[in-house]
Amino acid sequence: MRQFADDPPIEERLGELLRERGEALAVAESCTGGLVGSLVTDVPGSSDYFDRSLVTYAYDAKREALAVSREALDERGAVSAPVAREMARGVRDVADVTWGLSTTGVAGPTGGTEETPVGTVYVGVAYAADWGTGASRATVERHEFDGSRREIKERIARGALRDLAAAVREWERA
Repeated sequence: MRQFADDPPIEERLGELLRERGEALAVAESCTGGLVGSLVTDVPGSSDYFDRSLVTYAYDAKREALAVSREALDERGAVSAPVAREMARGVRDVADVTWGLSTTGVAGPTGGTEETPVGTVYVGVAYAADWGTGASRATVERHEFDGSRREIKERIARGALRDLAAAVREWERA
């Protein structure tokens, strides 16, 4: 969906959606270093639906704050789908909220590889359904963004919010 100059930014649209549904969000950030949480809290009234953002940059931080498994980190590395999924589930469960969102990637300008070039990010989204329904779930999307480190971080943060908004809209029909 193309955004026009007069459209509200994604952080406002997402906030309205979460507020309407009475649901809350927590974020686990690595490569974005708190930018997702900053964008969300730029919206007045975000305390209605935003719980926290945990910046878990290092492996140990991911393990200690989010219970990301040593195996996922060891086998696939921090910039991977399994780690993004565990981060999203971990922050959702630690905060005891409806939605967990995670970002883990390579913002550059160095650190990329042939398989994981600079600008690669995995965005995890985790949903907590009612107990006993078996409907809780988590998904991961892989994206690649171009630009300077700052541009990539902003594109990742806004892209993560778009991924979450899409999941909120899609999963409400399920």
